[in-house]
Amino acid sequence: MTERAEQRRVRAEEADALLYLLLSKACDALGLPAEGVALVAVGGYGREELSPYSDLDVMLVHVDDYPRVDELAAQIWYPLWDSRTRLDHSVRTIAEARAAAADDIRVALGLLDARHVAGDSHLTLELRSVLMADWRRTAKKRLPALAEACRDRASNVGEVAHLAEPDLKEAYGGLRDAVVLRALVASWLIDVPHPVVERARRDLLDVRDELHAVAGRATDRLVADVAADVARGMGMPDREALLRHVYATGRALAHVCDVSWRRVESLAAKPSRPRRRRTGGGPLLLALDEGVGQHEGEVVLMPDARPERDAVIGLRAAAVAADRGLVLSPAVCGRLARHAIDLPTPWPGEARRLFCAALGAGEGLLEVWEALDQSGYISRILPEWDAVRFRPPQSAVHRYTVDRHLLETCVEASRLVRDVRRPDLLFVAALVHDLGKGVEGDHSVTGAVIAEKVCRRLGFNEADVAAVALLVRQHLTLSQVATRRDLDDPMTVDLIAGIVGDTDTLDLLEALTYADARAAGPAAASPWRMRLVGELARRVRAELAGGGASLWTDAPPIPIPSLHQVAGIGEIGVAVSDQHGDLRVVVAVPDQVGSLATVAGVMAVERLAVRSAVITSSEGLGISQWSVSGSAPDPVRLRDRLAVALRDDTDLVRRLTARDSPARELGRHQPSRVDLLPGASETATVLQVRAHDRPALLYDVTSAIAAAGADVRSAHASTLGADCVDVFYLTDADGSPLEDEDSRILVKTVLDRLSFGALGSIDG
Repeated sequence: MTERAEQRRVRAEEADALLYLLLSKACDALGLPAEGVALVAVGGYGREELSPYSDLDVMLVHVDDYPRVDELAAQIWYPLWDSRTRLDHSVRTIAEARAAAADDIRVALGLLDARHVAGDSHLTLELRSVLMADWRRTAKKRLPALAEACRDRASNVGEVAHLAEPDLKEAYGGLRDAVVLRALVASWLIDVPHPVVERARRDLLDVRDELHAVAGRATDRLVADVAADVARGMGMPDREALLRHVYATGRALAHVCDVSWRRVESLAAKPSRPRRRRTGGGPLLLALDEGVGQHEGEVVLMPDARPERDAVIGLRAAAVAADRGLVLSPAVCGRLARHAIDLPTPWPGEARRLFCAALGAGEGLLEVWEALDQSGYISRILPEWDAVRFRPPQSAVHRYTVDRHLLETCVEASRLVRDVRRPDLLFVAALVHDLGKGVEGDHSVTGAVIAEKVCRRLGFNEADVAAVALLVRQHLTLSQVATRRDLDDPMTVDLIAGIVGDTDTLDLLEALTYADARAAGPAAASPWRMRLVGELARRVRAELAGGGASLWTDAPPIPIPSLHQVAGIGEIGVAVSDQHGDLRVVVAVPDQVGSLATVAGVMAVERLAVRSAVITSSEGLGISQWSVSGSAPDPVRLRDRLAVALRDDTDLVRRLTARDSPARELGRHQPSRVDLLPGASETATVLQVRAHDRPALLYDVTSAIAAAGADVRSAHASTLGADCVDVFYLTDADGSPLEDEDSRILVKTVLDRLSFGALGSIDG
């Protein structure tokens, strides 16, 4: 027990002694029996958590026929009021206490901590027994209302971990939530990590004790005027150190609350008592990806998963959980932090892809990252994070701590993936753009150096490293120039054009500017400021439209191996190889309208997650090269399944529909984008598709193209984070670019297929 905890206990004992004396004197003065009446401490007093200026929360409990109870109460309360003791009091029978608890959830929570102080101890024991039994009997029905009250409180007050002047009691992750967690445990529905909760509760109480001592009154809000004095009283160097301690404590408690409420929701969704033995239904453990499954609403590792040997499985679990909006099991997080093998440097391509997929998952990222951060896994894969964890904002413009701001920037960036060519670079830049705030110097300059180091470790090529470093170094430039310079001055446009060099980088910088501002708060993302940024970007884009080489260059196309020894003209061939750790599948099929869609569908049914693809035609064969993840397929099995599907795709469509439907729903929050790229080719119509990645995406697009009567001359598919950017070179039956009207119909056909999910047979 800490010194302050001991002081709280002593205060409670002193209050107990005073109340014992007052009850004894009152009973003697009125000639009343001590049996049938009791003084009971409830709430914080019941938990012996009295800070220097805390209220005494006391209930006088009595049997129904106890005489002159109002006079007895007055004999107890008046001396306390005369001594200016802060008192919250009530007088009730056990039946009245039960009724009050049933009517008001906050009363119910306070009474769960009822503790005998004086009088008839048997009465207190009966009270505790019936109240606890009532709570356990009704908790499952009452918890939704409690959850709603907690959400409303969090919305109105904010979170302990993200307030410049946190409310230690009412803010989310504060002392009120520690009480809620005690109630959840008392319900016997779930358990919580007691050491984490008790340590957080004790730490917040210690800070509140010092806050009361410094302020000289009862208060729960750690305001700036007294924070430095509180820090000194706590033995900390300054206000920032105190805030980081409070933020870390609040974050830990909030994370336990998040996980606990998720588990409560999962329990509430289940029937309490099935009337008959279940003979069907879904499996208890549902496989989601290689080595990763779902159990009772949480993402877990499959029984055969071995993080001790598979360095990528932690990122795979994180990406799946974030993308599906699921909880990452705390047990899994702890196992990864303790036992996962270190990722090699540089990271393999699969690790980098999964990392970017998690960063681009939107709101789902926040809880998954928090779970991994609390367990210590983030420190292992991104040690630079430690310098900004819980770091308070230095500007009133920012509403979050530095680390949370970076994650919120990723969330905002995920809404802009359709506006940039390289969303993976946008996500990484969003994550690292303020890491420089953890070291001395201009955070944009120091952050660019950190960004280069991180990106090289992640395995990006030097062009991509340079692009992210530029984004970090210049992430404030668009906003500053737009609001401080004359946009009509050609030199203003030339300045930005000279910095970015090409439209792709401009798109990324503009998206990062928007995401950063929106994550910071309303002041940074005012309509006026965002309008000026957009206008500056528009003018620079017009200036750059005539040329400018990209800062990065596309990787050269992979040489197409000759499959004619395997397939022959008009036949089917499959070759599988491992290219420096990347699984490559090369397929040759008859070159006809719709055959590419069939290949894409078979790949999805075989659970081969497509990371990139290059498709071309040669001597009557449609040759496609696929970079995939998953278990290496059997070439003979794949060839046989292709042969069946090319003859009749009925079974293929049925399997795709069953596998793709859940993933399709996940992508509806971010509409797909289908664009023609005029001027991209003189000999073909070029179609670009940006959409959320899912198993049958490429099948949907290519089957829609086939249904529109267009032929795919070549295609270039790539998965960037959680999204795909696919480019198709299309011709008509004569090998010429599509007519304008046919192009418009094609765009609508593809967009309708992606929007409404009409999986159907291939036309042609």
